[in-house]
Amino acid sequence: MKGKDVDYFVALYDVAKVINASLDPVKVLEKIVQCVVKAMAVKAGSIRLLDSRERLLVLGAESGLSRGYVRKGPILIEESGLDRKVLQGKTIWIENVQTDKDFQYGAKAKAEGIKSVLVVPLLLEKKAIGVLRVYSDRVRKFRDEEIKFLKAVANLSAIALDKARMHETLQTRCDLMTEHKYRIDDN
Repeated sequence: MKGKDVDYFVALYDVAKVINASLDPVKVLEKIVQCVVKAMAVKAGSIRLLDSRERLLVLGAESGLSRGYVRKGPILIEESGLDRKVLQGKTIWIENVQTDKDFQYGAKAKAEGIKSVLVVPLLLEKKAIGVLRVYSDRVRKFRDEEIKFLKAVANLSAIALDKARMHETLQTRCDLMTEHKYRIDDN
């Protein structure tokens, strides 16, 4: 870090507060990515979620990326060696995505000014449901505490998504039960 160390406990606490403040997964993911980008002093960050067919990664949230880069095209699992490895539970650091064969959009990354990328899986009960990425505008080797921080945030993100889904399911069930009760009472 440029002259000062980041207190990753404080940054992790900030992420936990964001997760606890809302059940709206879109808002939560956006705030998480913003917290990560700020804490790690990187160019950008994103969370991508595995689609129901497990064929591609869909953008859940991003911070610091241009509209053009975000819309560069789909992240197809079969074409992205990087994401296949991460979805198997591995943490991957790529020194220079502009020249790495496992990075699906190297030319777009070059146009965006992205050099190094660190990617960790979002794990829920040992199953990957997505990936959390940070992008650096220079070649950057990430320190152990940065990697641990990113893994912790990824795990909290997965828990937050699961919590939001469970809440939505519970709300739907309550609505259906209430509707059913009123139909019975009306008869």
